Amino acid sequence: MENEPRLVTEPGLAARVAAIAEPVITDLGYRLVRVKISRAEGCTVQIMAERLDGRMTVEDCERVSRALSPVLDVADPIDRAYRLEVSSPGIDRPLVRKSDFDRYAGHLVRIEMAVPIDGRKRFRGALLGVEGDAARIRRDDVREGEAAEALLRIEDMSEARLVLTDELMADALRREKAAKRDARAARKDERRRERHLRHRPMRPNVKEGE
Repeated sequence: MENEPRLVTEPGLAARVAAIAEPVITDLGYRLVRVKISRAEGCTVQIMAERLDGRMTVEDCERVSRALSPVLDVADPIDRAYRLEVSSPGIDRPLVRKSDFDRYAGHLVRIEMAVPIDGRKRFRGALLGVEGDAARIRRDDVREGEAAEALLRIEDMSEARLVLTDELMADALRREKAAKRDARAARKDERRRERHLRHRPMRPNVKEGE
């Protein structure tokens, strides 16, 4: 969904950067995934973005970076020198939209809640999908006396992320191959249409009465 809102968002300064960056990224035809600010070895502003189909090439990152740099320079949300880094979400990506939790059902996730549930903030387990405004997981970190499954409200999450596994890597490879097949098919259809237009016979220009 092109205009689907992010439900898992960043706090503080990263939220201010996100508010500036998201309209620019959206206008370019991409979606903002996450903003992170690291002060290790100076200051780095990392902006994760993706195409609507979930892919993000090096060329896409460069395009977003060129568009964002002057906008951030004018808005000046950070009071120190920083390095802007635009990247794809990666295979072990953050989950920020409701559709993310549906799309990656079956995979292992690590979730941190902003609002504790029964005194607990951190959860890990297999993502079972979405129920209403919540995600259901089958936990692999269950303590004695706790339920095996948990229903976690997405908007109450501070962080939700896929855990890198062999299954996730295989799924990412399948998605990449499918996307490449679709791109090749689209290019083939475009070339076919172009050939058809080039070879279409011209209709004679016959004037009325001739």
